[in-house]
Amino acid sequence: MLGFFNQATIFGLIGGLGLFLFGMKIMSEGLQKVAGDRMRKILAALTNNRLIGTFVGLAVTAIIQSSSATTVMVIGFVNAGLMTLMQAIGVVLGANIGTTVTAQLLALKVSQFALPAIGIGTGLKLFSRSKKWMYSGEILLGFGILFYGLTTMENAFVPLKGSDAFRDFFLVVGDNYLLAIATGALLTVLVQSSSATIALTMSLAMSGLLSFDVSVALILGENIGTTVTANLAAIGTNLAARRTALAHLLFNSIGVVLVVLCFPLFLHLVDAWTPGDPDFVIHTATESAQFGAAIGDLPNIKWHIANAHTFFNIINTIIFLPLIGLLAKLACLILPGKEALMEFHLKYIDNRVLNTPPIAIGQARSETRRMARISFEMLDETMDFFRDGNSKHLASLDKKEEIVDLLQKEITDFLVNLSQKSITQDMSRDVASMMHIVNDLERIGDHCEGLWKLAGRLRDLKQPLSAVATQEVEELAGKTRDFLAFVIDALERGDATIESKASYMVHVIDDLEATLRNNHISRLNTGECSVQQGLIFIDMLHGFSKIGSHAFNVSKAVVGDK
Repeated sequence: MLGFFNQATIFGLIGGLGLFLFGMKIMSEGLQKVAGDRMRKILAALTNNRLIGTFVGLAVTAIIQSSSATTVMVIGFVNAGLMTLMQAIGVVLGANIGTTVTAQLLALKVSQFALPAIGIGTGLKLFSRSKKWMYSGEILLGFGILFYGLTTMENAFVPLKGSDAFRDFFLVVGDNYLLAIATGALLTVLVQSSSATIALTMSLAMSGLLSFDVSVALILGENIGTTVTANLAAIGTNLAARRTALAHLLFNSIGVVLVVLCFPLFLHLVDAWTPGDPDFVIHTATESAQFGAAIGDLPNIKWHIANAHTFFNIINTIIFLPLIGLLAKLACLILPGKEALMEFHLKYIDNRVLNTPPIAIGQARSETRRMARISFEMLDETMDFFRDGNSKHLASLDKKEEIVDLLQKEITDFLVNLSQKSITQDMSRDVASMMHIVNDLERIGDHCEGLWKLAGRLRDLKQPLSAVATQEVEELAGKTRDFLAFVIDALERGDATIESKASYMVHVIDDLEATLRNNHISRLNTGECSVQQGLIFIDMLHGFSKIGSHAFNVSKAVVGDK
């Protein structure tokens, strides 16, 4: 059979598939840029209501045109502890329906507009000054390349219409639906895109090389194959995330088994709801002369294949939506065990969502806010140690310092990787701003470490500061704490109106430090304070002042000046 794959067929198939995948990528990225924050808000609307979760999965997948991307995102959320297994299963069920939008688009007879779409899309992307039109150009360009790739694949299969060996292979597949399902699953695993294999199935069917029933069997296999992406993404994640990926494989596989058991009825349902005869053939004069009357083009079969894909996923969702609890229990039964808690880990960001920048940048913001809260806790606990000298605080402070250092490295690495993706100018500014913020937060942690070590030296000396000096440290620490709390609250709320108040508060801290430093010199002159204690006191004043400076830098980033 392979002998009938001449050079033109092989090049056409590879090139067409490449164009299709590249067009899908460009269109998906353009759609994500246009959707932007709206997609994050849709995900934020997720509740424990399984029906709402399903609609969320459907909406997000329809927006980004990739069920694999949605499922991988969901696994990332489960891994980060942001979503439960029950919530995740509901979202993935919805994603299965959302991905059928792609097949419906492929069934549209718009291939003749592929080249104009490429031309107009390229013009908008290259020459538009408005970001809105530039992103619209990306969507149009991707749309055009996608359909041009589909047309290229369809044309590549034309010479195979006369191949008896090729037709005999699909006759064998047609006699064994399980073989067809396995073939569809394998193709999807190899290509890593169910949309691409559905497009390939449509091209073969349109060329008359596949019958309607064999096409549907391949589609069923492709629905199993697409779950492999999620299970690959779950490698190395926590137990709940692996169970989510397994649940995806389970309900797609069980759904395929149920459809196969009543396959003729399912075919009849699709045919009854879809206009036209799927086996209606249009013969051209050239085809009749070359290949005989048996082979031609089947214009109606695209809609039947697209509807079969849609019906399968809708029916599957209706069946399993009330059974999410049982599905979760089955996944837990197959993957038993308790999740081991990690002390040092990223809670919000996950590299698996880097290909979806609007979600990725939202995760980076959440992780940065978490880092800010830990830095604030360090300042509070440092003052607790200063007051009571209890060494139990040191283990906790050391752990928090390690977490802050880890977060700085991991968030920065994540943001660097994100900056190399196709992101908007606004996102690029946000990335740069967050890099500044995490660096300043890490420096705040370093200064807290310096302060608790100074407090430890005071304890070891067994000569505490004078009552006046202690009161002054408390006063400066209180001002610094209030300022850091104010800045972190603004960071949490995204409040860009804090510039004047932040400037006033940092000046209060700087002026107070200068005043307290002068007071200390006066006490040294009168002998109220020893030199050794005085040096520690001065260093503590400097530490609080530096924390105020870094908090002010964070406020500038929040405002948009950094």
